[in-house]
Amino acid sequence: MNHWREYSQILLAAILFYACGKSNSPVTPVPTPVVSHLSIIDVSHTRDNKVPTSFRFFINVSPTSDKAITVSYATSDGTAFSGTDYTTASGTLTIPASQTVGYVDVTISGDSLRQPDQVFYLTISSPVNATINGTGKATGTIQNSGTYYPSDSEGYFSPLTYSGYTLAWSDEFNDAAINTNIWNYDIGGSGWGNHELEYYTDSIANAYLSNGKLVIEARKETKGSNNYTSARLNTSGKKSIQYGRIDIRAKIPVSHGMWPALWMLGSNISTVGWPACGETDIMELVGSSPNRVVGSIHWAQANGSSGTYNNAYFLPSGDFSEQFHVFSVIWQMNYFQFIVDGIPYVTANNSSITSGTWPFNAPFFFIFNVAVGGDWPGPPDSSTVFPQRMFVDYVRVFQ
Repeated sequence: MNHWREYSQILLAAILFYACGKSNSPVTPVPTPVVSHLSIIDVSHTRDNKVPTSFRFFINVSPTSDKAITVSYATSDGTAFSGTDYTTASGTLTIPASQTVGYVDVTISGDSLRQPDQVFYLTISSPVNATINGTGKATGTIQNSGTYYPSDSEGYFSPLTYSGYTLAWSDEFNDAAINTNIWNYDIGGSGWGNHELEYYTDSIANAYLSNGKLVIEARKETKGSNNYTSARLNTSGKKSIQYGRIDIRAKIPVSHGMWPALWMLGSNISTVGWPACGETDIMELVGSSPNRVVGSIHWAQANGSSGTYNNAYFLPSGDFSEQFHVFSVIWQMNYFQFIVDGIPYVTANNSSITSGTWPFNAPFFFIFNVAVGGDWPGPPDSSTVFPQRMFVDYVRVFQ
């Protein structure tokens, strides 16, 4: 009995010694696994008008992995379409161990078409040795900078010759770009004396040649303190004319708040100012009257204020945005006649001015522009869809 008690005490002491010894021994910590996270980055680039280019989507790895990472990827359409705008890409990407980044290249087709920017998507999925941050979906934005805008040529054509006249000068707009030996760009957004809302630029976003036509494009976009951009081209110091028959073939935007104009100012404006230099409005249209154009002359009255003599031409059907029309003036000494599609609708001569001096027996230069808003048309409203475009097929001067 005593031996059993002694044996039990020895056994208990051994158990306690073992337990105490184990609790005091160092504990080896279990390492926490390192998990790499994948993040795919959006891409935005300008598209080339002719040749294919590559969009590179970077996939960042954080932290790096001591093992190779694999991840599946695939493109999908947005407003850009596979086979037309980009080449489908799909497969498995391997990012070697210790690398901080991988990438996938997607080929973008060259295209000169004038169109809004487009998007497509690249999505990663099914990673091995990593996880994906967020949705794993990146956006590729194709910034379109093309200047080809398809337009028909339907409408009225003026004759190539007139009895008693010879073609003295023309711009048929068949070059690759606007001829800056002829045309200047007015720049700025100060309202231009009429509380206009646009900022005029020299950007190909606002003025360009396409399909044998000059296109002036008004856009809803911020430039400085202006919410719209457009273009205003002139020939001051490069091309002035005095007398003759002028034909301008154009298709005109007619939405509310638009104010397209084809007009002339006296070449002496820098010395005598406006209105003493004279102004000839071959065509003006305000969008609230889409079937009406106005031909006008303006001059300085005796008290210095602007005098106006004009009349309006109304289309018998439709509006001026539906097809091309030819806006003409016959300009002689002390005489103007304004014409639409061969139909005269207003005649002015020096006796039309009852106050001030007739300033029109002198050289004038051309101005083509599309204004947005202003005192006459008022601002655009919810019915106005941008961009708005004026197409000019040709300007011809016969003398």
